[in-house]
Amino acid sequence: MGMTHVTAAVVNLRDPEKRWEELFLVDTGSIDCMAPGRCLREIGIEPSGKRTYELADGTEIKMDIAAVQIEFMGEIVGATIIFGKDDVEPILGVTALESVGIEVDPQNQRLKRLPAVRLKRVKASV
Repeated sequence: MGMTHVTAAVVNLRDPEKRWEELFLVDTGSIDCMAPGRCLREIGIEPSGKRTYELADGTEIKMDIAAVQIEFMGEIVGATIIFGKDDVEPILGVTALESVGIEVDPQNQRLKRLPAVRLKRVKASV
């Protein structure tokens, strides 16, 4: 299976004129979004807290976070963003996708809109 990318903009909530746009990897295994810390600071976003995340190998790491506005596919969503290393690939997490009713079509490696935003998680069939 390949990777899905989408162009997204991170917008400073305190100064909406300040924004950073880039191609983000869509990662349904990630809850929150992540961007290079340097790029976030360049548009005036500073960490507002720290959160502990568990990596794929089980390692726990404490990382700086902030609240931002993210725009993609004509949608706007408030999201938590992680201050990644300066060379990290930007990640668009599943919370941002689900908040605006978009899911990944893994066969076609594309994002698709749902007819409506789900109010709750759909249970898997048994």
